[in-house]
Amino acid sequence: MTGPGHLVLVATPIGNLEDLSPRAVRVLAEADLVVCEDTRRTGRLLAAAGIGRRPLLAVHDHNEARSIGTVLGRVRDGEVVAVVTDAGLPGISDPGERLVRAAAQEGLEVQVVPGPSAAVAALVVSGLPTGRVAYEGFLPRKGSGRDERLADLRTERRTIVLFEAPHRLARTLADLAAALGPDRRVAVARELTKLHEETWRGTLAEALVRSEAHEPRGEHVLVVEGGAPAEAAADDELSAAVADRMAAGLSTRDAVAEVASAFAVPKRRVYALATGRR
Repeated sequence: MTGPGHLVLVATPIGNLEDLSPRAVRVLAEADLVVCEDTRRTGRLLAAAGIGRRPLLAVHDHNEARSIGTVLGRVRDGEVVAVVTDAGLPGISDPGERLVRAAAQEGLEVQVVPGPSAAVAALVVSGLPTGRVAYEGFLPRKGSGRDERLADLRTERRTIVLFEAPHRLARTLADLAAALGPDRRVAVARELTKLHEETWRGTLAEALVRSEAHEPRGEHVLVVEGGAPAEAAADDELSAAVADRMAAGLSTRDAVAEVASAFAVPKRRVYALATGRR
């Protein structure tokens, strides 16, 4: 072993095996240890790439936290540890994030071999703006966490990228339509880079009807249009809002702060209106 040990995040194909880069093949072939979600699946990937048997260690959502010490111990000993997931780039809605954070905190070197990403692939074929993007991964499945995330998305102006499983697709589309409006544009991509790759474009309402009429199959990426900029609040609207809150018992300071936050305007503007100094 020459040189210091380090961690290498290696992107793997999200469907088409031809997307495995030559650099990824070399790194995986030379690694002292390959950390993966599923040893059988990664073993098949290595065999398809012509890579001989490599030491594999299964690290997934259920054991990532307790595996960090073992993995980083190998890196401290001077080994090169490659990290892969079943598909795509480790750490993007897959194991790897906590491992990288721990390595960085110890000052250990972390490298990356970039490659396929379902989120980026869906974004660029969506036809929606790509300049500013909010990556949301998977929404919480239920409860207040899901409600809060949907509420946050109501005011999101950037293009939104979400992942969803086929059996939860209809419910998520229904929730998005209720939170963002049924006419919001969306691109629904599935089976990216695979034989039955498909990208459908329309409104959230249309996507919901379609998902209920056709059984969804395969993992889905939803790319949702961002919201329109909010109209600027008029002075009289702000003044009335401050007056209402002060009538309810708030101090001028608290009323100004609450209104400024609610209308997304500077406090100094609201304060000037409240005190007649504008």
